[in-house]
Amino acid sequence: MDWVTGLQNAIDYMEEHLTEPLDYAEIAKRAYSSSFHFQRIFGILCGYTVGEYIRMRRLTLAGSALAGSDCRVVDVALRYGYDSPESFARAFQRFHGIKPSQARENSARLRSFSRLSVKLILEGGRTMEYRIEKKDAFRVIAKKERMQGGEVSPMEIQKLWSRCRSDGTIDALCRCMGDKPVFGNAVAGICLDNPQEGDFDYAIGVGYEGGEVPAGFALADIPAYTWVIFPCRGPMPEAFQELWKRIYSEFFPTSEYQPAGGLCLEVYPGDNVNDQDYYCEIWISAEKK
Repeated sequence: MDWVTGLQNAIDYMEEHLTEPLDYAEIAKRAYSSSFHFQRIFGILCGYTVGEYIRMRRLTLAGSALAGSDCRVVDVALRYGYDSPESFARAFQRFHGIKPSQARENSARLRSFSRLSVKLILEGGRTMEYRIEKKDAFRVIAKKERMQGGEVSPMEIQKLWSRCRSDGTIDALCRCMGDKPVFGNAVAGICLDNPQEGDFDYAIGVGYEGGEVPAGFALADIPAYTWVIFPCRGPMPEAFQELWKRIYSEFFPTSEYQPAGGLCLEVYPGDNVNDQDYYCEIWISAEKK
């Protein structure tokens, strides 16, 4: 299944279950993706998170349900996933600018956030650099941190990188590199889906070729994949975010490849991220359509 179809399937699933509890991992399955990967790409392409989309769509429908009707506020609040009328009222007023009770009034002004529909728009041709590499399964040694609550938080991931740079973790990982590290002399950011529902581990690691595993580090196995590898050069994070967007809006919809396995690696050969000509790579597991 190509990425465009998978994304639309995931959106359709959300829309069909807006009055029910929604699990991010279950949504991502509709796009044949991991929860982390789906949320990351959804946010880059749309400009808002999966959670924000669900919340705005529910509040849109809640406004329609209250307008010109005698529905009880508490019933509408429960229908759209709010535990109490108070939490619903706060969210409703932030979104619509009026209280839920005012939505019943004649000529009440409400806001509407429309349903997403995925369309491929062809624009002026642009070139993209990439390379294809087939790699056997390999191991990484990494510092892992559990990301709780299901929703991807770029801020928490950035904080983890900052801590690892300042407390010597990255230097310690670099000392664990063998003679032929799989990423070269680079450190990678990796999302490792966890069997516990709604959680995942984010890892900062390097290729592992054997030897003692220092305290605080863990080993992780990366399956054999064909990787599409995209070079990224420019000021961070703007160049990085723009490349992610182009990969999913230009490369995958029109190439013979599609994402497979939901695994992506962000490979950083250096830590001078303030360099206006900074270089890094995005590795995405892929297969031919």
